Amino acid sequence: MFTDEALDSVSVCSLWRKSRQSAQESRGCQTRAINSTEAEVQTVSTTVSCTQTEPQDQATEQLLQQHLDQPEPPGLKDFLQRVEDAVIRELVRNARSHAFDWFQVNWEDHSQPVSCLHRLQHPSAQERGLHVTSVSWSCTGSVIACAYGRIDDGDWSTEKSYVCTWNLDRRGLNPKQADLVLDVHTAVTALCCHPEQPALIAGGLYSGEVVLWDTSRTQDPVLAQTGLSADSHREPVYQVAWVPLQKRGEFGVLSASSGGRVLLWTVDLDQGGFVLNAAYAMLRQQLPHSSSSSFKARGSSTVGVTSLALSPWDSDTFLVGSEGGLLLRCSFSSQTPAAVSSEGQSVTLRAPAVFSFRPRSGPVHSIHCSPFHRNLFVSAGTDGLVHLHSLLQANPLLSVRVSDSYIFQVQWSPTRPLLFAAATGQGEVQIFDLGRRSLRPAATIDQGGAGQAATCLSFNCQNPHLLAVGRTDGTVGVWQLSADLTEQSPRESSQLEQIANQVAE
Repeated sequence: MFTDEALDSVSVCSLWRKSRQSAQESRGCQTRAINSTEAEVQTVSTTVSCTQTEPQDQATEQLLQQHLDQPEPPGLKDFLQRVEDAVIRELVRNARSHAFDWFQVNWEDHSQPVSCLHRLQHPSAQERGLHVTSVSWSCTGSVIACAYGRIDDGDWSTEKSYVCTWNLDRRGLNPKQADLVLDVHTAVTALCCHPEQPALIAGGLYSGEVVLWDTSRTQDPVLAQTGLSADSHREPVYQVAWVPLQKRGEFGVLSASSGGRVLLWTVDLDQGGFVLNAAYAMLRQQLPHSSSSSFKARGSSTVGVTSLALSPWDSDTFLVGSEGGLLLRCSFSSQTPAAVSSEGQSVTLRAPAVFSFRPRSGPVHSIHCSPFHRNLFVSAGTDGLVHLHSLLQANPLLSVRVSDSYIFQVQWSPTRPLLFAAATGQGEVQIFDLGRRSLRPAATIDQGGAGQAATCLSFNCQNPHLLAVGRTDGTVGVWQLSADLTEQSPRESSQLEQIANQVAE
């Protein structure tokens, strides 16, 4: 049933081992062969050079030898021997001189002394032929305010006028369009910005009224107004000024008119206007007369005030100029009653004049006290002269011929002790530097308008490089001054002190 049988072996390949081996692959990564090259750069040719000076003794000997070989110029030796002593004396003298002490050469600033930045104008005022009567900078130094009126003769008391302001820092400034225009019922004769509040402007009118404007009020900018009463002026107000009061931080308005009165006003918002604080009357019979004065009381008993100046050094002192050429030093604390009827006057009139300077030959249009010396001030008027005065002497220390016409305003520089500017009836503004040997103008501002007088000017105390000038053609020129006219030299204050110590002849 069963038998043995031998069969061949059968082998079966593993599929699992074969699939595993097929999944394995060998990979490699290698950078490409780096190629290298050697190169050389070499100049075509080389040169060696050297420089060497000869010894000083040897060079001197050669130079002397050359001169010995040449014939000596005739008379040269005698001339050198003759002038040797004089030359040595001058050299020693120059070595000891202080003429050029503190002198600094400016090799870079070659700009003009003055240049016009803006020419501001109000078309309506120009069409009516109004004049710029006063200009004033705000306490920030960025806003210029100008008043319009007339300085010529004629009946223009009922003519309407304007007060205009321009912000020079405003982007897109339009010189022919004022930022703010205030309509006024009569001519404006004086203007003064508040020393601490940029929105407040005090003004004097031809009618005798004193007005306070608040430019921040768009509906009704008139903050206070004196009106016409027994307490107020009845003649044109030619000057207004802000006066610090005894109360800390408060200011009053001082006004002067051709009626012979100087009034001090305080602002009372509760009563809705100005309140008269003090009143001063300039009466001829009560004026002190200096030994050099030939003034005689004649005509009206009152002295018409045309100019006013406050002392920055003494809060009790103010100066007054009159229509008749009188120049007076006055005191706020004077208790002398004025010999004039004050019927209806709520405040007693006082006579403030304590000293009289030598009278001028015509009306005194402008007075300004020096911001660098307590005793010095300048005055100007119809005689074309600017007089430098000392509060301690009746006669002027110095007189400078500025113009052949009227001088409407004179003002000290706020940064240069020896420099002042004067606006003339010939249309020019002359800037003088008393530190120069020659009393010729250091600079002249002339806009080229024939027959147009320069009626007013004002230095910018915050930006001393700016000077505003008003003219009878209704324009206000804003001029930029160079560094020579604004930067104080080291010895300038001492020179001013020397001038102040002079004795007037």
